[in-house]
Amino acid sequence: MVLEGISLDRLGEVADALIRYAGDVRVLAFYGEMGAGKTTFIKSLCTGLGVHGPVTSPTFSIVNEYPGPSGNRIYHFDFYRLKQEREAVEIGLEEYLESGQWCLLEWPEKVLNLLPNPRIDVRITVVDGYRRFEFSHV
Repeated sequence: MVLEGISLDRLGEVADALIRYAGDVRVLAFYGEMGAGKTTFIKSLCTGLGVHGPVTSPTFSIVNEYPGPSGNRIYHFDFYRLKQEREAVEIGLEEYLESGQWCLLEWPEKVLNLLPNPRIDVRITVVDGYRRFEFSHV
């Protein structure tokens, strides 16, 4: 699925479309250059998933946990600072991914060998000041 010409004020619509597209898949890997808007989009996605508190980048903590509706959890990862995949193993990434909860992964290219199937890959690019989103089932 491809959505083009997306302005920041339409991120909620894109988040809703991604939630529908994901179906039962709960692991989403977000690809995009620095500044493409991964964290900004994840904030909109978390709102769509029922998170009411603040959503912030887990750049230094690697993972943030947000309470969702009905006691569910949403796990937000940022692997930008990882030097080796082993660091993700040490924080228990596999357990998070197998939890059945939403797992939102920024910079998944740093942990490619650990990514499960099925998952949704989300590619975000900036084109003429607008965002292009591409969703694919893996």
